[in-house]
Amino acid sequence: MGMAQLSIAASAYHIKLKMTDANDTMIYLLHYYGKGRPTIFKVDSAFFDKSGNAEFKSDDPEFVGGIYVMLLSNRKADFEFLLNKGDDMTITASVSKLPEGIKFKGSPENERFQEYVSFLKDYADKNKQFEERLKKAKSAADTSDVRKDAIAYSKKLTAYRRDYVKANPNTLLSAVFNSMEIPEIPEGPHMLEDGKTKDSSFAYRYYKNHYWDGFNFQDDRLIYTPIYDAKLEEYMTKLVLPWPDSVKFESDYLLKKAKGSKDVFHYTLWYLTRYAENSKVMGMDEAFVYLVENYYMKGDAFWLKPDELKKYIDRAQAIAPNVVGNLAPEISLPNLYTKKTESLHAQKGKYTLVVFYSPNCGHCQHELPSLDSLYQNVLKAKGVKVYTVATEGEEKAITDFLTKNKLTEWTNTWNPDHTSDYHSKYDVYSTPTIYLLDEKKLIVGKRLDHSNIGGLLDMVERKAKDKAKEKAAGKKN
Repeated sequence: MGMAQLSIAASAYHIKLKMTDANDTMIYLLHYYGKGRPTIFKVDSAFFDKSGNAEFKSDDPEFVGGIYVMLLSNRKADFEFLLNKGDDMTITASVSKLPEGIKFKGSPENERFQEYVSFLKDYADKNKQFEERLKKAKSAADTSDVRKDAIAYSKKLTAYRRDYVKANPNTLLSAVFNSMEIPEIPEGPHMLEDGKTKDSSFAYRYYKNHYWDGFNFQDDRLIYTPIYDAKLEEYMTKLVLPWPDSVKFESDYLLKKAKGSKDVFHYTLWYLTRYAENSKVMGMDEAFVYLVENYYMKGDAFWLKPDELKKYIDRAQAIAPNVVGNLAPEISLPNLYTKKTESLHAQKGKYTLVVFYSPNCGHCQHELPSLDSLYQNVLKAKGVKVYTVATEGEEKAITDFLTKNKLTEWTNTWNPDHTSDYHSKYDVYSTPTIYLLDEKKLIVGKRLDHSNIGGLLDMVERKAKDKAKEKAAGKKN
């Protein structure tokens, strides 16, 4: 192989631009990363000379390709194009006509991509016509006719993409089109095994089971398109049950598919970790801990620096002792009134609320009286005991707060010698922080407030009754 051939093989891409009306203007080369606009990243920049010529060239060995964007520095015009590893192309256009009138030399796939862009424009224009017809519809029959026509026409887009894939397999645009495929539910009726009862969940299960059929998890180019994040978002928020066990199972499923890729795996693990960590669903931190322990701590988060990785591990280790379902860590602190050491695990009650608060916390000053109202009217009758821990304040300030708000019926403790490590055991980084424990001191709820404790208790007791019924039915059988 000659030196010229070696140079070409080593080149990631070479793009020559020739644009009228662009002299002495800067242009930016940008790429997507999982998300669509406005989340887009700058790769490089170049100046047009007086003749309207500019150039982008890279020998980056990490380059994989994707859907890229050219953006003029005045931000008044831009266009998308496909960029593959090893591409050597020339793009000509008139700035005043962008994004139309773009010509590609040396890139047949981009010539086909421009045909698709033209098709999308016509497709959008036709849909606007349907919208106008709907506005003018004078009867239900007219509306029905328009919608039938619109549905029939929508199939042209799917047909266009599928025909393209058949004619141009193994191309970037075909990979993009495949990843955009939406499962089509087979026409029914769909029955259960008895042949008589309609299977009401068939559509959901079919859609979910075939959701990822067209997406190639081993094709890193797809991360450099505006597709993957939206697909993950729909899958995790609309198709996966918002339970820690479900999220853990689906995370393993997706990460197994992405294993072996670089960018797809990176994005998948990052997304799932963020999803679990930021979820408002109680107990979802269990999924976060699971991901850190099974992926981050085993070296799979290869993009993180040691100090960045440590932050994830430290956070997971802080949460791990107090995930829902675990035995609540023991706390033994002096009672503010009797001075006797009170063990949390020794509290006698069907349930125990553990309340971490500060008498100086504005939120606590509203939350604890509201919690007491719920306690007196609902929780006390259900066998709930309350164990409080004052996280700061002088003894008199704490007892004055408790007396003023008539909270002396509870087991009220504090940490005068600062010897207890409840902060780390219960991840107390703000107040109030409230946990609900069952009779065995297992955690059944965390990060609660007076507005949701009653509902959680009802759910816990309902599950207990259902479990008892199942157990009784099992004995009879």
